[in-house]
Amino acid sequence: MNFLKALTVNYYINVMLTAWFLAQLSKTLLTLFFEKKLVLERMVGAGGMPSSHSALVCSLTIAIAKKAGVQSAEFALAMALACIVMYDAMGVRRAAGEHAKVLNKLVFGFQMFSEESETPLDDHIADDLGDKTLKEYLGHTPLEVLGGMLLGILVSMLFPVT
Repeated sequence: MNFLKALTVNYYINVMLTAWFLAQLSKTLLTLFFEKKLVLERMVGAGGMPSSHSALVCSLTIAIAKKAGVQSAEFALAMALACIVMYDAMGVRRAAGEHAKVLNKLVFGFQMFSEESETPLDDHIADDLGDKTLKEYLGHTPLEVLGGMLLGILVSMLFPVT
């Protein structure tokens, strides 16, 4: 029980979870506003505006700067982590999401073709896939990362140091 209590009073964890939660809530509300449907998966899913990964690591970086100072080793580590996470979100993870879009179009395009044809291309491929699509929301555009970064900084600046 002391472990759980220690987690709930940890300033850094509280800042990070608040930034993450607000980013995920923002994604859900933006999806509701623009797509006119409530997609609860946005509360935990990756990708979209703002980047919750960026919000989390930037809030941690600023929280450490506020409490330990910008000269501390902890701040340097948090800054390095934030840069890696944001770079990865715009690079590898975004590319994986773009690949997923193309693969989904290819696979389901072939399924449609095989259903219309008298000689199916490969029935066992279509049977194996069923309705499964690859997740396309994996990475972020630079604007989504910037949005997460600004949200994380704002949350951390407004969060009182304990």
